[in-house]
Amino acid sequence: MSEQITGAQSLVHSLEAAGVTDIFGIPGGAILPLYDPLMDSSQIRHILVRHEQGAGHAAEGYAYTSGKVGVCMATSGPGATNLVTPIADANMDSVPMVAITGQVSSSFIGTDAFQEADIRGITMPITKHSFLVTKADDIPRAIAEAFYLASSGRPGPVLVDVAKDALQAMTTFEWPTNIELPGYHPVTRPHAKQVREAARMIVDAKAPVLYIGGGVIRAGASESLRKLAEIAGLPVVTTLMARGAFPDTHPQHMGMPGMHGSVSAVGALQNSDLLITLGARFDDRVTGKLSTFAPNAAVIHADIDPAEIGKNRHADVPIVGDLAEIIPELIVALEAEFEAGRRGDYGAWWQQLTRMKETYPLGYDIPDDGSLAPQYVIQRLGEISGTDSIFAAGVGQHQMWAAQFINYEKPNTWINSGGLGTMGFAVPAAMGAKVGAPDKTVWAVDGDGCFQMTNQELVTCTINEIPIKVALMNNSSLGMVRQWQTLFYNSRYSNTDLHSYRIPDFVKLADAYGCHGLRCETPDQVDATIEKALSLNDAPVVIDFIVHRDAMVWPMVAAGASNDDIQIARDLAPEWGSDD
Repeated sequence: MSEQITGAQSLVHSLEAAGVTDIFGIPGGAILPLYDPLMDSSQIRHILVRHEQGAGHAAEGYAYTSGKVGVCMATSGPGATNLVTPIADANMDSVPMVAITGQVSSSFIGTDAFQEADIRGITMPITKHSFLVTKADDIPRAIAEAFYLASSGRPGPVLVDVAKDALQAMTTFEWPTNIELPGYHPVTRPHAKQVREAARMIVDAKAPVLYIGGGVIRAGASESLRKLAEIAGLPVVTTLMARGAFPDTHPQHMGMPGMHGSVSAVGALQNSDLLITLGARFDDRVTGKLSTFAPNAAVIHADIDPAEIGKNRHADVPIVGDLAEIIPELIVALEAEFEAGRRGDYGAWWQQLTRMKETYPLGYDIPDDGSLAPQYVIQRLGEISGTDSIFAAGVGQHQMWAAQFINYEKPNTWINSGGLGTMGFAVPAAMGAKVGAPDKTVWAVDGDGCFQMTNQELVTCTINEIPIKVALMNNSSLGMVRQWQTLFYNSRYSNTDLHSYRIPDFVKLADAYGCHGLRCETPDQVDATIEKALSLNDAPVVIDFIVHRDAMVWPMVAAGASNDDIQIARDLAPEWGSDD
C-alpha cells in the first residue's frame, strides 16, 4: 500500500516532480498547510516577498532568464487578488507562469467566507487555464497539467487554486505519466505549402520587411532568424517585446517600430510591399491607425497562436506553428527558390532604407542648464555594463529610452511589461531575473513613479542576497503622463508632480532597505557612478539619477494617429520621400 501523505505534501512532491527549484510567495491562512511541508523540501527555495504583486513579477523575470516556468504563490482572498496584475501581465506578454493560490475549505466556497474570492473566475479571462482543486487526489494531475499548459504552445499563466481541506486531507502521491487535454493540441509543424508560398512571395517582393515580435524570443528562434535575414538580405524590425531577437548592431536591423519607434523602422513598415510577420500580433502601439498601417503590403503571418492570425490584419499567407520549426523550413524553401534562379532584387529598397537610417538616427537634446539627460544616462548604462547584462524596465519614458538607447545583441537581455504596461514591474522582475541568472549583471531601469509601487522588494533582495542594481530616472514626475499633458493638454500638469526630488530621499530609502544608495546629478558623474554600482556586489544598489523633467521620448506617433504622421521632435516630421 502506498504511503499516506497530506494533500499539501503531495503538492510539494508535485512541484518537485515538475522541476521547480524556486518559488516566490507569501503565506496566509488558506495556504498555510502547504507552507509546513515546503519547509522540508531540499529542492525548492522559497523566496519570501513583501507583496504578492512582487511575487508574480519576480516569477515573470525568472521565466525570462531561466527558461523555466516561473512560480508564484499566495493565500486566498486578497493574497490571490494581488496576483491578478502580474497574471494579466504574463498573459499579455506570453510568459510561462504557474500561480498557486490557497482557497477556503470546499464546504465554504460560495458562502462569502473570510478571505474568500473566486480567483478562478476572476482570472479566467487572463489565464490560459485555471484549476480549482477540491480533492487531494487531484493535486498531482492539476500541477502536471498546469506546467504543461504554461510552457507549451503560446506560453502563458495558469492558475491552480487549491482548497484548504484538500491540502489537509490524506492521499497518495502519484505523478501522472501522460497528459491528455482534450481540445488542446498546439500545432508546431507548419504546413509545407504555405511555407513554400511565403518563400515565393519573398523573392517576388521589391520591398519586404521582417516584422519580428516577442514570439521569436519565446520560441528560442533568434539564431535561425539571423540566418534567414542574412541569406535573403532582408531588413529587420524588432518590436518592444522582440528587442534582442536580432542584434541591434547588425547592419540589416532597422530598429524598433511603433509609437516611439525609429523613423527607419516605422518607414520600413509603411513603405513595404511585404510584411513577413513572425511572432508579432499587429498591436495598436505598432500599427498606429490600423487602416493606414503598411497600406501597400501583403502579409505573411506566422504564429503558434492561430487566434492572432488575421485578428487585426488580414494575412495573405497564414502559417500556424512553432517559429523554431517555421523559420528553418522557410530557409530551406528560400534556398530552393535561389537554386531555381529566383532571388529578390532589393537594391532600390535598401537605398531607401539606408537613406532613412542615416538621415534620421535616434537622438536627444542636451539640457541647456547642465542637468542630466535621462537618455544619456541610459545610453552610458548600456555601454558600460555591456551586452551580457540584463535590463528590466518599468513602464513609461524610461522604458522607451531603455528600449531605444541600449543595444541589445542577445535574446532575453531585455525584460519589460509590453502588453499590459504595468508600473512597478521593474524591481521585482529584476529580482526574479537575477535568481534565474545569478551570474549576470541585472539592472532595473526604473522611474520614480514606478519605483514607489514595488520598491519594498529591495528588502527581499537584501535578505535573500539577490544583488540587483537599480538605475532610477528621477524626474520628480509621472514622466510619460506629463509628456502627454505637455503635448495634448496645454501643459496643464494635473497630478503628475510627485515631488520626489525631496520626498522620499531615495538614497536614505536604499540605506534603510540594506542597499547601497548612490546619487548622480551631473553628466560628469555618470560614468563613475555606474562603475561604482557595478563594483558593489554584496548587496543591491540604488542610483538616484536626478534627470531633467522636461525630457521627452521621440520619435512619437500620437495615439490613434497614422504612422505616416510620426514626429521626430515637436511639430517636426521626417520627409519620407526625400532624395536629399
